Amino acid sequence: MKELKRLLDQNRAWAENIKANDPEFFQALAKQQSPAFLWIGCSDSRVPATQLVDTLPGEMFVHRNVANIVVHTDFNCLSVMQYAVEVLKVDHIIVCGHHRCGGVKAAMENSQFGLIDNWLRHVQDVLHQHEELLSAIEDAGERLDRLCELNVIEQVLNVGRTTIVQNAWQRGQELAVHGWIYGLQDGLLRDLGVSIDNAEGLAAAYDGAIKMRGHSL
Repeated sequence: MKELKRLLDQNRAWAENIKANDPEFFQALAKQQSPAFLWIGCSDSRVPATQLVDTLPGEMFVHRNVANIVVHTDFNCLSVMQYAVEVLKVDHIIVCGHHRCGGVKAAMENSQFGLIDNWLRHVQDVLHQHEELLSAIEDAGERLDRLCELNVIEQVLNVGRTTIVQNAWQRGQELAVHGWIYGLQDGLLRDLGVSIDNAEGLAAAYDGAIKMRGHSL
C-alpha cells in the first residue's frame, strides 16, 4: 500500500506544480483536447511517451501496446487512430519503437510466454521478411536493435495502409506518418527516415527507409 500512497502523493505534488505555474490550466484542459500528435508506442515502462518529448497534458494522444504493433484486426488501435484522425484532427502520427525491446527480443528468439506469443507473430513476420539483412549482422545486440527499427518501419507502412489514413489523404486532410526509435541507453529519439504524407509516396518512403537500414550495417 505504501507504493500506491507514493503515487497519489506524487500526483498531488505534480498537480500543484502545474497550478502554481498556470492556475487555469486544468479548467481549460477539462473543456477540450486538441492534440497535434498521435503517438503509437510500446507498453514498456521505460518508454513513457509524453515524458520523452516533454509535452503537457492535452498535447499528445497516445496508444501503446507490446512492441508497438499496428495490425488491421486490432480494433483497439484502429479506434484510437480513427478518433485521433477524424475527430481530433491530429497532424502527425508517430510510430515509436525502442532499442532492446523485450517483445521484439522474444519474437527473435522464438521464446514462449503464453498468449502474447500469438501477438508477437507479427514481429516474426518482419523478422522473416528481412532475414537476409538481419543475418548479415554478427553482433546479437545490434541485430536486435535493427529488428526493432525494421519493425517500426513496417508499422508505419501498416498505418499508412489503413482505410483511416487513406481516407484522410483522399479528402485532402493534412496528415503525416513518421517512424522513430528511442535509445534506452542514451534517452534520445531518432528519426528512422520514413515519413509519409500521401498515398502515392507510401511505397517509396518504405523502400528508402529499408535501404537506409541496410546501408548502415
